[in-house]
Amino acid sequence: MSKTGEYRPNVAMIIVSKNYPQKKEIFIAQRNDLLDIWQFPQGGIDEGEEVQEALFRELEEEIGTSSAEIVAEYPEWISYDFPEKIAQKMKPYKGQTQRYFLLKLDDDAKINLQTEHPEFMDYKFVSVDEVLDMTAHFKKPVYETVINYFKNEGLL
Repeated sequence: MSKTGEYRPNVAMIIVSKNYPQKKEIFIAQRNDLLDIWQFPQGGIDEGEEVQEALFRELEEEIGTSSAEIVAEYPEWISYDFPEKIAQKMKPYKGQTQRYFLLKLDDDAKINLQTEHPEFMDYKFVSVDEVLDMTAHFKKPVYETVINYFKNEGLL
């Protein structure tokens, strides 16, 4: 893992719909604390927790289901810095280093944003090309890198 210490270890997921691979729609959720900011589900890796264990825990905590299968994993850790306003709240971290996964929802998966600590107010499935127009500026380079990787692998 790169940039340890200053960067919070994190898992992130690009979730495709039950219609994948025939239809390549990506799940994106609207944050409930920032107006018009949409993002992929993500969350911190707890001390002693395995990456995939954190992945499915965060999936359940953020969208109310863990009914999904891993399609692929981005092969390395990828990092970004928080904007100053967010960095102040996230001290001692100056950003996050993430492990990205491509997940497909199971046929029986039911998304429920009304979790114990809701982070999102809405969600939708959008085309790969629409995602980058909807996300926070500071996450776009990471999103673009990961999406392009999965596109080049023939997965998106």
